[in-house]
Amino acid sequence: MKFWLVAFLIFSSKIFSQGLPAPKVMRFDEDYSFLKDSTRTWYEKFKYIPLSENGNTYLSLGGEARMEFTDFNNEDWGRTDIGNNPFFLQRYCVHADLHLGNRVRIFGQLRSALEDGRKNGPRVIDEDKLAVQNLFLDVDVIKNEKEKLTARIGRQELNYGSGRLISVREGPNVRLNFDGVKLMYSRDRFTSDVFVMADVILNKGIFDNKSSKKANLWGMYNTIVLAPTHNLDVYYLGVSRSTTNFNDSKAKELRHSIGARLWKDEGAFLYNLEAVYQFGKIGTANISAWTASIEGGYRFVNVGGTPTINLRNDYISGDSQMGDGKLQTFNPLYPKGGYFGFTPQIGPVNLIDIHPYATINLTDKILFQADVVFNWRYSLNDGIYRPNGNLNLASTNSNKRYIGTAFLGSLTYNITKNLTWVNGFQYFDTGAFIEDEIANPKDAFFFNTRLAFRF
Repeated sequence: MKFWLVAFLIFSSKIFSQGLPAPKVMRFDEDYSFLKDSTRTWYEKFKYIPLSENGNTYLSLGGEARMEFTDFNNEDWGRTDIGNNPFFLQRYCVHADLHLGNRVRIFGQLRSALEDGRKNGPRVIDEDKLAVQNLFLDVDVIKNEKEKLTARIGRQELNYGSGRLISVREGPNVRLNFDGVKLMYSRDRFTSDVFVMADVILNKGIFDNKSSKKANLWGMYNTIVLAPTHNLDVYYLGVSRSTTNFNDSKAKELRHSIGARLWKDEGAFLYNLEAVYQFGKIGTANISAWTASIEGGYRFVNVGGTPTINLRNDYISGDSQMGDGKLQTFNPLYPKGGYFGFTPQIGPVNLIDIHPYATINLTDKILFQADVVFNWRYSLNDGIYRPNGNLNLASTNSNKRYIGTAFLGSLTYNITKNLTWVNGFQYFDTGAFIEDEIANPKDAFFFNTRLAFRF
């Protein structure tokens, strides 16, 4: 059955791959209003369905089918004693985008995420049988040639910057979403989002996700285009959680994050510089945490395959002393998970890493990337954490700093604009800290292959 589904997706992609732009990761960012005055093919009629004589009221439909096979060997470096653990993931989405004139819009999306075969059962990122992923109302309060102000109310996805703190989390099978209100303002080279959100509590059944009904996330994210291709992000984020589990503390948390990001991702020279400071309270302890990231790269624009070479260096604080009434452990909030590699095992907490990587276009449709990530604990008195920021392995009496080395590779084949095939692997060579903390540790190996079709 799965073989025939793969064959169907490949066949369908040939039909859907026409003159339209490639679908976006955030499907509500797509705009098909340009089809209003054109002669449309049958597929373009599907993307733009006029509901009024002037064409300003229209409906756009779309969806996604994604299948992924994953084989994880020695998860958590053999601590779970599972060994080889192959499993199969599926994700299906359908959405409708209804524009009621030039200022009002309703966007809705259903999502089904399924897992089959994982020995220790589906994780929260693997399965959610049927849920409302997006359902929001947009109202353009201001809309003219110079500026625009839009209010968005309802269930929605968020995705900001490099995904270090707020991400839709596209890599895992289940994407993140929130319930709340967001104001989006743009003028010239400046954009600003202000939002107040409540967590959506994920369950694995059918339409059983629930809103926390309280403000868990709020903030402002601003982007300024300083010059062509040079950009500055400045942001504030606040979070409130009833319980957060760190190596030194497990209590109610109120945390504030102030950050800035200077970046350029076009042309030959590339850079991405980001720094964040966090403060607040967890239980009765004061929070003082930080992170800083430096990344530079060069794209050989006049060389065949347009190869790039890049080097990243991250410093992410951990707690300096147990039981001192202070917490220096950084909280990545809602990270994208794959920030430190295609298939990460180390999360962005209490970490120093050096991460060289390179990419090359093998053809006009195939991109290859190779990475090496060297990982150390920032603080010897704090443990190591999962990609979502949860504590994985607590620190006992180990004075070892080195966690291990990850070797990664990925191959992305854009078969058509609608169909993408991604293959990735990671080999993790355990370091001294893991060998101290886990009896009989084992090196970990991860492989997955994913076929995604969007229409």
